[in-house]
Amino acid sequence: LFSWPQSQTSVMGAEQAANTLADVKIRQLARQGQKLSQADIDAIRDPVLGEFKRKQSAYYTTSEIWDDGMLDPVDTRNALGMSISAALNAPIADPRYGVFRM
Repeated sequence: LFSWPQSQTSVMGAEQAANTLADVKIRQLARQGQKLSQADIDAIRDPVLGEFKRKQSAYYTTSEIWDDGMLDPVDTRNALGMSISAALNAPIADPRYGVFRM
């Protein structure tokens, strides 16, 4: 698995994650009869936004060795060609399926 330098890797976008965490806190306090001001909501969201934006960078994921490194976009065609060649030359085993029940 390689990343291009401009790519972003994350399961959830920064805005979505920040909004989700803020919404959880708002609902939690609403059950207790309290309410958050916009400044309080921003205080929850801003650190999450910053952290997500920093950690979704391909440079960060590569530095943590979560992938096999950065791929120069110029080398994409060669990398795809080698991958397809390796997949086409790999032996294909007989399928082993489990029991399907409906």
